[in-house]
Amino acid sequence: MVRVEFVRQSRDGRLTLVVLASAEPVVSLWAEMGADDPERARELLRQREGRPRREHIGLWRRQDPDPADLSGLAAWANTRDLDAVVWTDLPPKFLDTEGRAPSLEEAVSYLNEAEGPVRAAAIEYIRNAPSQVNTRYRKEFTRQIPTTSAIQR
Repeated sequence: MVRVEFVRQSRDGRLTLVVLASAEPVVSLWAEMGADDPERARELLRQREGRPRREHIGLWRRQDPDPADLSGLAAWANTRDLDAVVWTDLPPKFLDTEGRAPSLEEAVSYLNEAEGPVRAAAIEYIRNAPSQVNTRYRKEFTRQIPTTSAIQR
């Protein structure tokens, strides 16, 4: 269970998932990376995410305490005998303000008012998120946004 929400407005207009301490916990998926070294894994994730620096790529190692926004990570990783975990650790962002999460109402309004390729990219991102990641915002998007009744596949 991870606390994530659709609260980061990307350059192409999508509202993407980020770790958010105030979000409700939802089931999340994970995968092993093909890197034996935690720093190498972190670098590979940074490249995949297109980040210029590693400051927003989280890294936990077996001896570390839980990260502030990922309570329970150490116990979860230890039960899977993982030595390290990496994740994208971007903050919320809305209307070009880093650290600002849109309210639920703002996010719904934003998606309802989006047009053309921005709307298409935003809806596609939500649809493509694993169905287990059934956040509060996603439930409301499904309920309130016309023509997106298939947000959850």
